[in-house]
Amino acid sequence: MVRILAVLPNSLASCAGICGGDELYTVNGQEIRDVLDYRFYLTDTSVCLSLKRGGKEYTTRIVKGEYEDIGLAFETPLMDKKHTCKNGCVFCFIDQLPPGMRESLYFKDDDDRLSFLHGNYVTLTNMTDADIDRIIKMHISPVNVSVHTTNPTLRVKMMKNKHAGEVLSYLGRLSKAGIALCTQIVLCKGLNDRDELTRTMQDLLAYYPSLRSCAIVPVGLTKYREKLYPLESFTKEDCERVLDQVEAFGNECFEKYGTRLFYCSDEFYLRAERPLPEDPFYEDYSQIENGVGMLTDLEAGFAFALDGMNIERDRPARTVSVATGVAAYEHIRTLANRLCARAPWLKVNVFRIVNRFFGESITVAGLLTGRDVAEQLATASLGDELLFPAVMLRADGDVFLDDMSPEELSRQLGVPVRAVKNEGDALLAALLGTASEE
Repeated sequence: MVRILAVLPNSLASCAGICGGDELYTVNGQEIRDVLDYRFYLTDTSVCLSLKRGGKEYTTRIVKGEYEDIGLAFETPLMDKKHTCKNGCVFCFIDQLPPGMRESLYFKDDDDRLSFLHGNYVTLTNMTDADIDRIIKMHISPVNVSVHTTNPTLRVKMMKNKHAGEVLSYLGRLSKAGIALCTQIVLCKGLNDRDELTRTMQDLLAYYPSLRSCAIVPVGLTKYREKLYPLESFTKEDCERVLDQVEAFGNECFEKYGTRLFYCSDEFYLRAERPLPEDPFYEDYSQIENGVGMLTDLEAGFAFALDGMNIERDRPARTVSVATGVAAYEHIRTLANRLCARAPWLKVNVFRIVNRFFGESITVAGLLTGRDVAEQLATASLGDELLFPAVMLRADGDVFLDDMSPEELSRQLGVPVRAVKNEGDALLAALLGTASEE
């Protein structure tokens, strides 16, 4: 049962007499527990809804298009509360946050529905046999799984959940049913690397072709790790070893199946001081949201857009600045220099922002705060505008991790600021000053 918050005026539901405050029990006899049930059973062209109003049950039938919405609004997008993570992962980033941040940042979700709706990764420990049955029945695909290791004993140790090993059996059930699996491994030095990583990749490969891809990313360690499990950062030599190991395995997969399947995140290449692979290496960029191929995609998109652009050489002078993380700094500067060679009237200042909020070992732009940008650029000459990666803002685009707004950053620095998507053409347009406001 889910409670209806409101009914859209003139909608099919409104015409059928449904009201806000009514409780929805079933659609065509199928129990409705959340958004997945609701969306799946509502695809029928004729739906009979069982509801309750003021304690009295009633039914109504609606004839509709297959994917036509009937106009019901619920209290939350999921139609109930998010599922809270039941694990105590030794590498959990949320456990490494400083006190005093906004409450929502400390919430740990592990909700399979968010995997389907928003691409979140789940550990499977929150799921039951009934949940797996529902996925298979609805053929919800892909499922994004944080695997980390396929060694059941090690998985229990790393995730501090006694069920973490046994739920690995769900991977086999999903694979057998033809559900696509997108997976990730947060690699922790001395725990799930070396031979354990090889074991995990081999075990996951057994699920091909259901296995679509696997991202291997290094554990992120902030300076707030007091009393937490002792983890070490990967050295340059460590990263070289991981790259050799994963690339060799991926090459074998490519020769046998025509796809690499296993990819290291950009951060491994940067720490190893190795060139990033070229565009074809990443195939369809299936793991770009995990930082796999993100910089290569940015550079390829930028080059494509620049090659197809006729840039006037005689335009009013423009000076623009870019704030980015340590990891992407050299790449952004290279792209800016390439553009300036084509546009002599343009000057681009690229600033490397060190993460002092979380600690200097955190080098990705997505974890920079407005405060670090403001403090480190306080005396800089920024020109006409300051650009920064949009991933520095939360999904709503209104605040940085430390709750500073772009408007406040602009006031502190005395210059207009603009968030730019991690897309080559978007960066090019922003540097040239031709990008429209998001």
